[in-house]
Amino acid sequence: MKRWLLATVLLSALFVLAACGGKDSSDATGQVENTTPSETSTVSNEINITGINFEFDQGEYTVKAGEEVIITYKNEEGMHGIAIDELDMDIKGDGEATFTPTEPGEYTIYCNIPCGAGHADMKSTLIVT
Repeated sequence: MKRWLLATVLLSALFVLAACGGKDSSDATGQVENTTPSETSTVSNEINITGINFEFDQGEYTVKAGEEVIITYKNEEGMHGIAIDELDMDIKGDGEATFTPTEPGEYTIYCNIPCGAGHADMKSTLIVT
């Protein structure tokens, strides 16, 4: 009975660790893709964010204050989500959220699902102009 319980706990831990996967990804040709967040951004109120262990596809995203924003989030690698506390925006896993930021400023976008060793560094910035 104890061996069965120990095996179940170890197997569960293995699944949790495997959910976050590795940092690099490769395409069908075996080429490794660059997963470093882009430092450039353009103003658009429709934002697509992709989570890749342990970062987002861009370092910052820019939207206009007073206009409705639609954020679509997709996990490319691992199990992640996103949240922006000050804007009451929360997506766990793949999904979409709509909100209207009223105050210009910079807001932290962060991973809201504990995903492994790089979780604390999984951040980006939403700039509201």
